[in-house]
Amino acid sequence: MRRTLKITTALVLSLLVLSGCSAGMSDMSSSESGDYLVEETGEGLSGTTGNDQGIAAPAADGALANESDISREVITTGYMAVTVTSPDESTAEAIRITESVGGRVDGRNEYAPSEGNRGSSTLTLRIPASDLTATLDKFKELGELQEVSINAQDVTMQSRDLEARITALDASVDRLLALLTKAEDTDTLIKLETAISDRQGELESLKSQKRYFDDQVAMSTLTLSLVSEADAPSTEPNTFLDGLAAGWAALVAFFSGLLVLLGVLLPWIVFLAIIAGIIVVIVRASIRSHQRSTTATAPAPAAAAAAAETVDTDAAATTPEESKAD
Repeated sequence: MRRTLKITTALVLSLLVLSGCSAGMSDMSSSESGDYLVEETGEGLSGTTGNDQGIAAPAADGALANESDISREVITTGYMAVTVTSPDESTAEAIRITESVGGRVDGRNEYAPSEGNRGSSTLTLRIPASDLTATLDKFKELGELQEVSINAQDVTMQSRDLEARITALDASVDRLLALLTKAEDTDTLIKLETAISDRQGELESLKSQKRYFDDQVAMSTLTLSLVSEADAPSTEPNTFLDGLAAGWAALVAFFSGLLVLLGVLLPWIVFLAIIAGIIVVIVRASIRSHQRSTTATAPAPAAAAAAAETVDTDAAATTPEESKAD
């Protein structure tokens, strides 16, 4: 009995000890696992955050760096009209300004002076894009600015696409040339040479387009119109006095034009008056000659009438006695 009790007590104590140890171990393991998870989570979060920051920051810096490295390619064109005193001198000065910044003249149209104006000129100028603004300011000093317009076209994507296609075609041509050195039969040689020829032709076309884009981007195109004061466009009246002056100028211009028209028509009027006078003289002379001929033929009937009247008078003067005697 006593032995059984001891065994039972020992079993109970063993169970209690084991349960306590297992609880302690589970608590410890749970706490350790919790600490590990927290630590791992913290490290993971911090690591993730650090990685995010480490990745995001370089990505942003890289994006900014790439944007700065890949500069925008813009084709700039413009038009500018300036009223000058002497178009000839201003044209020479505009050409000098253009050449001083490394530009060139692609087109030049000049019109000789005539009555009322001193001529004009139109220049097509190619100016380095980096010096365009400063050059425009210098052109403004040639006279009075009338109009200026600048247009920009971004061709960055087209240029990058051309570069990529050129690179790909270069690599393709190199591979074909390498295969050409290893070809053994005639058919393969012909096919390779045909393919190489086609790709080289396309490659040259793409390189030509790329050179055109590069030239248009590097050198802006400006059309400069230099006109004299007489040829300059008139401004519209904005006030009553401006309208009155414009009306008076229009009235004077109308009568001036009318006098010019009369001066042009006067010789014709004199010529037509002379012709009309000659015709009138001829008509009057014809009428007078007709009247004279009519007067010359009129006495014959008058004499016959006078003779008839004489016969009647003689008949009436004969007496009855004379009649009886007869």
